Amino acid sequence: MSYHDIITIEPDKRGGKPCIRRMRITVYDVLGWLAAGMSHGEILDDFPELTEEDIRASLEFAADREHRLVASLPNVTRTAGGI
Repeated sequence: MSYHDIITIEPDKRGGKPCIRRMRITVYDVLGWLAAGMSHGEILDDFPELTEEDIRASLEFAADREHRLVASLPNVTRTAGGI
């Protein structure tokens, strides 16, 4: 399943941020929990309404957004820390 089937964006919900299946949990919430060191299992235990597929969709969405951002930059030398 594509993240397009899971991630929803509604202007009147969470300020138009991308959310998981029309819930009020944003992609950025999930990414923040992962960045803070939570495991997939810990996230799923704390938020039983989420699924493993939701977490993967959040990561796929973020990767796709990053790819589009980098692809849209002018053709300059790019380094991992220098964007």
